[in-house]
Amino acid sequence: MSKDPIERLVDALGAIGKDEELRVRFVALLRQAEVRLAQPGLDVREEVTGPIVDALHQCLGPMHKRLASGVDFHFHYRSRIAREFVLAQEAQPDHVWEPQATRLVLQLGRAAHHVLIGGAKGGELAVPLAREIRGFGVVHCFEPHPEQMSMLRHNAAVNGLDNLRFNPLGLWGRDQVVLKLVREQGVARLETVKKATEGCFTSATIVTYAGAQRVEKLELIKLDIAGAELTVLSSAERFLSQPKGKAPHLVFKVHRHHTDWSRGLDNTEICRYLSGFGYHLFAVRDYESNVPMSRQAIELVRPEEAYLDGPPHGFNMLAVKDEAILANSMFRFVSGVSPRLLKHSDPRLHQPLAGAA
Repeated sequence: MSKDPIERLVDALGAIGKDEELRVRFVALLRQAEVRLAQPGLDVREEVTGPIVDALHQCLGPMHKRLASGVDFHFHYRSRIAREFVLAQEAQPDHVWEPQATRLVLQLGRAAHHVLIGGAKGGELAVPLAREIRGFGVVHCFEPHPEQMSMLRHNAAVNGLDNLRFNPLGLWGRDQVVLKLVREQGVARLETVKKATEGCFTSATIVTYAGAQRVEKLELIKLDIAGAELTVLSSAERFLSQPKGKAPHLVFKVHRHHTDWSRGLDNTEICRYLSGFGYHLFAVRDYESNVPMSRQAIELVRPEEAYLDGPPHGFNMLAVKDEAILANSMFRFVSGVSPRLLKHSDPRLHQPLAGAA
């Protein structure tokens, strides 16, 4: 039986995608289509151009793109991160994913001797940061997914970086726990299992790992670990209780599927926990995409002033003990707006407010 028209169309786009010149020209045309078709309430990327780009890349192996910093970043086209990177407006963008989170991590970590990243994936943050602190700093990476860890190692190698540490483990609140990543409604979460099966991995805690590595001070901890952020930080009191100037800066993801913010972001368990150690917390306004934002100030929203209505969503948060480090033109404090930036939603809530940094 012959294939239906949709399958034939997808196969045809895949055939075009195998020709690099045709694929590049096709992607450029789709970027133009996004501008022409833009209208309030329509997510053109999700509804129109995204599925076409996915079909174009369905038959391709690992790809790579050079960042403005000179980092040569290799990746598999198997995620929304890859889609957004391919559709980047700039030929050599300054980031892979989440522009403001990338700038924030590079800013906070540029003088660090030890940075820990949980959920390092293929290295979209770890590799640029390792390049920035090469010669004096180390980036400790945790990534339990075998394919992602393999790509992380590859990206470190092709960029000549020897200051990353590779840990194919999942961060958790206890050591040697068997974990598995479960997806529900498109959102991943970590859960413990009694017996290891395919896809499972072992846990580690920040404190035990740091002790084994003889790391006394972590300047920055970045976590994007499928809802386990509070569990992990709850076992890291040794670092969180350190005084201002020595305690690590924290950048971590929260999501409504994992975090109950029905009484306000400031009343969530993770915000109350970190506030107890003297941390000041802020939601980081950002796109989950690849968007040029180097001329925009990083907008920060205090938890009690964040707009959180809308479909379930997530965003990064920043926790620092010394607010003085944010007193420069790179940052701007705003209120009454959503941390999640969206091109197709109400610009009063979901678009940047700040001018050039």
